[in-house]
Amino acid sequence: MSLVDVTDLTVEFGPLRAVDGLSFRLEEGAALALVGESGSGKSTVAGALLGLHRGTGARVGGSVRVAGTDVQEAPDEELRRLRGAKAAMVFQDPLSSLDPYYAIGDQIAEVYRLHTRASRRAARARAVEVLERVGIPDARRRSRSRPHEFSGGMRQRALIAMALACAPDLLIADEPTTALDVTVQAQILDLLHTLREETGMGLLLVTHDVGVAAESADEVLVMRYGRAVEHGPVGTVLGAPVQAYTRELLGAVPRVDAPRVAVVAPSAAVVVPSGDAARVAGVPLVDTSRSAPARPGDVACAAGAAAGTRAPGEAVLEATGLRREFGRGKRAFTAVDGISLTVGRGETLGIVGESGSGKTTLGRMLVGLLRPTAGDIRYDGRPHTGVNPAVQMVFQDPVSSLNPRRSVGESVADPLRARGTGGAPFLGSRERGRDEARIRARVIELLERVGLEAAHYDRYPHEFSGGQRQRVGIARALAADPRVIVCDEPVSALDVTTQAQVVALLGELQRELGLALVFIAHDLAVVRQVSDRVAVMRRGQVVECGPVDEVYEAPREPYTRQLLAAVPALDPELAARRRAARREPAVT
Repeated sequence: MSLVDVTDLTVEFGPLRAVDGLSFRLEEGAALALVGESGSGKSTVAGALLGLHRGTGARVGGSVRVAGTDVQEAPDEELRRLRGAKAAMVFQDPLSSLDPYYAIGDQIAEVYRLHTRASRRAARARAVEVLERVGIPDARRRSRSRPHEFSGGMRQRALIAMALACAPDLLIADEPTTALDVTVQAQILDLLHTLREETGMGLLLVTHDVGVAAESADEVLVMRYGRAVEHGPVGTVLGAPVQAYTRELLGAVPRVDAPRVAVVAPSAAVVVPSGDAARVAGVPLVDTSRSAPARPGDVACAAGAAAGTRAPGEAVLEATGLRREFGRGKRAFTAVDGISLTVGRGETLGIVGESGSGKTTLGRMLVGLLRPTAGDIRYDGRPHTGVNPAVQMVFQDPVSSLNPRRSVGESVADPLRARGTGGAPFLGSRERGRDEARIRARVIELLERVGLEAAHYDRYPHEFSGGQRQRVGIARALAADPRVIVCDEPVSALDVTTQAQVVALLGELQRELGLALVFIAHDLAVVRQVSDRVAVMRRGQVVECGPVDEVYEAPREPYTRQLLAAVPALDPELAARRRAARREPAVT
């Protein structure tokens, strides 16, 4: 008997059919990946396996059997025994899945006691045991920590530990690595693979990342509009897809091993002492990055002329010796430590690194949202202090950066009103009305420029998809008529096709408006496709910088090579070789 047997599954929410006649099986110890764009029905299927749609108003049809339990017909008590004991789920966002008040170990122990009737002491011991099993260092002490005291990767490990507490036959992982950097993502995927090998549990992986599926699954089921498009062994589906949609999906995946398709403004990078970065930006540059090794913190990213495409001295944004500390005294922490860089007009500088490397802190200083502890920033050669309308930011999470109580049109209009768009100060209702009409017309123009519609002006953020909300964020940034846009993880939560659309939009706007872009991301494949140069950050310092193809094809630093080796590969055999290589001692 199969571990999971789904036949003609349908799930309807009101008039919307989210899953439409889906059938598949998962055998014991096997791994199946559900792959597709946002809205394809993947997570809805995962919820149906545990009966999570019961009592929500959703209409569920067809047959679902999991570990011998008929999920559709089982009474509530039997479903409770299924969840956690025989089948467990790891959700995308560990912060929303963990109680912020209780210690991690107590939450794991509670799950174990609920299903096994074990004593408190035995449950606490089991919590420590599974935390050790998933690689939490000093598990006994850390079991007393609360969720906010764990990093993102550690929280995800804690969720996996909670799922493993009762030794389930099936683990359902719903986008378990979406918000993680490449090295932590690789660690989580390696952990899931090892657990499968050692326990024989089955794995159902829900993901929009095709590379993650190649790393983790035996079979792939491609979904679209709630239906199965293609299903088969991972090597066959990803290596020789039959369906046109699967080929389109694979074609949208950015490749870390492929040079950039279209270069906007190529440039060279140099390695110089940090304090000289601004001075070097105004003279012809010689690439010396291979001539002598540089110490971390001494690497500067300076924009220059390459192949005669841009005259030297066109740097629009320059930073020298940037340092940012948080806290005081013994609690002081240095997030950015002596970084120097320049960004040329019409150029894209990619910034990559693990979570906690200082990427976002650097970006916020460049925009003016954070004041540097030391160092200075210049815009067009002039000191850049505080918020400058010419330097704007596109944030990672458009939901939290948009006011849910205001229409998106009003949010986009804010920069226009702040700049006094419309001419002279408002003197009366008639003048005010004319000015508001001009502002509304400009906002509609911006919305249409980023691929939205005039009717979207009066809609609210919750009425948009993730990709549409990110387009609203880009429109708001453009409203200030900037010359530099800092993009902080702008596509990290989007599926590959939406990701490709947003990246293409940014490139189009850059070419049309001559924008300089600073593109911050943990996805090295995306950064290669959008950037002219790339800076690799680690522990608040730039450890390597140069033309993007040069850094990716011949990285100088072991840390850069380690990052590149952690990127998921579309070839399952290559993924297996990389997984074996990652078991070797890592860079310290």
